[in-house]
This record gives sequence, structure tokens and C-alpha cells, in this order.
Amino acid sequence: MSPSSPVPRTGGQLLVQGLVANGVSHVFSVPGESFLGALDALYDAQNAIRLVVCRQEGGAAYMAEAYGKLTGRPGVAFVTRGPGATNASVGVHTAFQDSTPMILLIGQIARGTRDREAFQEVDFRRMYGPLAKWVAEIDDAARVPEYMSRAFHVALSGRPGPVVLAIPEDVLTETAAVEDVGPARVPVAHPDPAAMAGLRDLLARARKPLMIVGGGGWSAEASRDIQVFATANNLPVGCAFRRQDSFDNRDDHYIGDIGVAVSPKLAARVRQADLVLAVGPRLGEMTTSGYTLLKPPAPAQKLIHVLPDPDELNSVYKAELAIVSGLAPFAAALRALTPVAHAAWDEWTQAARKDYLEYLKPLPIPGSVQMAEIVAYLNRTLPKESIVTNGAGNFAVWAHRFYQFSRYGTQLGPTSGSMGYGVPSAVAAKILEPGRTVVSFSGDGCFLMNGQELATAVAYGASAIFIVVNNGMYGTIRLHQEKRYPGRVIGTELRNPDFAQLARAYGANGDTITRTEDFAPAFARALQSERPTVLEIRLDPEAITPTARLADVRAEALAGQAPKD
Repeated sequence: MSPSSPVPRTGGQLLVQGLVANGVSHVFSVPGESFLGALDALYDAQNAIRLVVCRQEGGAAYMAEAYGKLTGRPGVAFVTRGPGATNASVGVHTAFQDSTPMILLIGQIARGTRDREAFQEVDFRRMYGPLAKWVAEIDDAARVPEYMSRAFHVALSGRPGPVVLAIPEDVLTETAAVEDVGPARVPVAHPDPAAMAGLRDLLARARKPLMIVGGGGWSAEASRDIQVFATANNLPVGCAFRRQDSFDNRDDHYIGDIGVAVSPKLAARVRQADLVLAVGPRLGEMTTSGYTLLKPPAPAQKLIHVLPDPDELNSVYKAELAIVSGLAPFAAALRALTPVAHAAWDEWTQAARKDYLEYLKPLPIPGSVQMAEIVAYLNRTLPKESIVTNGAGNFAVWAHRFYQFSRYGTQLGPTSGSMGYGVPSAVAAKILEPGRTVVSFSGDGCFLMNGQELATAVAYGASAIFIVVNNGMYGTIRLHQEKRYPGRVIGTELRNPDFAQLARAYGANGDTITRTEDFAPAFARALQSERPTVLEIRLDPEAITPTARLADVRAEALAGQAPKD
């Protein structure tokens, strides 16, 4: 007896079935008329997929990106054509630079109206070509399962990243009788035994080795395996920009984050190393301090570079040893590697750790609020499994420098340096992990780029704690402005609302912190609350970084001296 023929289904139903088959638990969206057929299919799939309705497509895309970072599976955002798709592009660009698996679904104009500049018409292949791993438009409902399967495979294969699929509104309502396609099964590269032997040989001959971990595609098990390897070989380990949860910061082998505002001593140590083992990071501009810690194309240090995509290796830096491997199998192979004698660098590792611990000590800044002490308080009191998110700006330097991440999956930050990420990423994290404490850091400029997602947090009971560091300016740009054009301030000053009052208008809690000692009781109240909470910290504008005063930066620039970092 032959198997029964497939039941005809709409393109929208086939699309949603592809999401269900791949274990998608949440879809982040702003509804649009161009994908009503898919929304109707999601109505029938509510037992499997939770639709999270956001207030702007940029916020939805950031939430999908945060989902991808936390789960290792593609986060899915669904937006409408034209304005919706262009708003969502910021999240796609972040996913691309951060190597995060993500799928952006776009409701497109009907097929019969193409090339007439129809209402909100955009050619998404051209628009998204440089921003995504793959961009396609589905012209036939019968091919929806094929495209969905490929989308998940591309998003997860090699270096993870975003995929964009546009689906014309008439394809979503068209019916087709086709078989379903099962979940994506992505092959993962494993390290060559000969390469592992070569790695061990290079390590055995080193005198000042240093390991840098980061990039996308990690797991808790891979992080633990790397820690075992580092301990067995007494290696100093630094984390790439905004990848500090790749290695336990409280471990004796952790020596700091190698990113914006890297410790001068750590930067010098990277330059002095005779062997750099880079596991996962692309070694981009932020991790290399503008390509100065390791100079392309052939760095002074011997470089062992491990990445899951062969096309990425040797594209910027020529490695002494390039290893194509998924990070989990590579970390397992490292753990199994016979340790080498490490007496030659024991003192080197000990000194690096001592420098890191010294750099961890809070530093005084102008004003009645001491940010380093606030972050140190969070470092002492937050549960280890807490998730800390941040957007982009000088305010994040305090969190990166003074908070210690001890478990994988506890840090969400845009390595792309994209502002507006802190709020939506925290909302997504709290929706996905309601039992974990979620704390978000934003600057005053950063917060208002996606602060409307507080409404989403309230709607879904996502009781994250949103810290807004308010200094009345776009701080990072002001710092660079004063360095290059001292005293000629234009475009960087901000006039802000009362953020605590704004939070209360959304239905969240709000507190204003004007003294360091006010923070702990306000934070305790936020933890006990069942609602989202905004804690506005009013920071002295002179405190432009943990180590620099704005007036000093200006004076040094006027005097023709190199300002402090």
C-alpha cells in the first residue's frame, strides 16, 4: 500500500511547519499585512511557538539575535516589507559580525506587482546581500520546505550567521501538497590529529604563550574543556571583545578581556607573546586594538588560528598553523591532548593573572556615583547564572572591566558595536530564561534607541533590570570629539527625559540613583519586584571612562599630548 499523499497546505502553514520542525520556540515580530497568511498559521501553532510582538522591527531583530546567542540555534524574526525590513537590518548586521545564527523572514509584495515600485517594494537580494550569509525570495509555495531547510543549514554551518528569506504575500496563501523536511543536521568539522600534534609541538617550544578565546559557536561544555586544557598547561587566557563568558573569569588562568579599553599591561603582553592560540575569534578590529596587537598579514607572534570556516582562515592573518574545526570538537581534542612541560612560562602566567586582579580594583571617578563600586557590588551579589547584557558606548567599559563572567551563556553584547542592543536583548533573555536574573546596561543615548521595548517587557512579564547610565551625552563620540577637536562640541549633547518616570509610564518600576549608596537598596527592590525595573544612574559627565576625566582629555588634546585611553 502506497503512503498517502501530502495534504495541501498554504505557504504560510508550510513555513511555520519548518519552524516547528527545527525546534523554534519563539518568533519575534512586528505584525504586517504582507504576512497575514503566516500569522494565521502561527495562530494554529501556539502550542509550539510563542509569538513575541515587539514595538519596532530593530528591537525584534535584536531579540532574535540574542535568542541565537543564548541557544546556539537560529533566532527568528518576522517583519513586513519595506520599512519593517529596513528597520530590522540593524539586527541582521549585528548577527553577521557577531557570528550568530539567525533567520529574518520578510513578508514581500505579491509576485504580480514586481518591478513597478509597488507599495513598499524593495529588492531584498540586493539590499541584504552584504549583510547576510544568504538571501533568497521564495516564488513557489511548493518550495517553502526546501528553502526553510536550507536557511537553517546555512545559518548554522561553518561560521554561524544570519539568513534572510522574503516570501511574497500571495505565496503565503497559495496551497501546495508537499512533504515536510526534517530538522537541520549540520555537519561539524573536527580537528585533524596531525594539526593537534603540530599545535602541541608549537606550544612545547613556546616561552610566552597566550590563548585568546571567543567568536560564535561555543557551548558550556566547550568552555569547560578549554578551562581543563588551560589548567593542565598553565596557560594565560584572555577573551575576545564581548566574549568574556567563553572562559571563567574567576579561574586563575584568566587574564582579562582583549577589547575596547584593554588593560595596557595586557595589550603589551599580547604583543610580547611568542605564540598566540586563537580559538574562535576572527581577530577583528576591536580585539586587536585596530590591528596593532597582532599586525596583518604576518604577525610577529606565531599564530595558531582555529575557526569553523576554512574561508575565514588566513583571510586577514597568515597563521603558522590554521585549524578548521567546530569549537566543541576542538575544545574536546585540546582537553585530551597530553600536557606539555610549562615551567618556562609559569611566571609569565602568574604575572598576567596578578595584573588582571589589580586591574579589577574599583577606581574613583568624579561625582557622587562610583560606577566601579556599583559593578563590583553586582559582581559580589549576582548569582553566577545571571545574564548581563549591554548596548554600545563608554558606559559598557565599567561592566566589561569590573564584572566577572564565570559561566558560558551569561553575556549578551554586540561585538558589532551597535547601539540600542541592551534593552531588547535583556527582554529576550528574560522571556527565554524567566528563572534567571537578567541585568541590562545602557547609556542614555543607547537606551532611547530601543527603549520602547520596555512595553514588550511589561506585556510579557519579562522582569529584567535595566540600568541606564545617564551622563547627558553620546559619551563615546564626545570622547573622540574632544581628542580630535578639543572644545568644539557639537552634536553630542543630549537632553533626556526622566528615565525612572518614563519606566513608570510604561507600567514598569523606576528608580533614580544619584549616590553610590542608593544603588544596593534600589537593586534589592528591583530583584523582589515582579515587574521590569529601570534604574537610572546619573553619572557626572566628567567621568567619561573609568580612568579619564573629560576636562583632562580636552586639556591634553589642546596641549598636543596623546590622551589616555
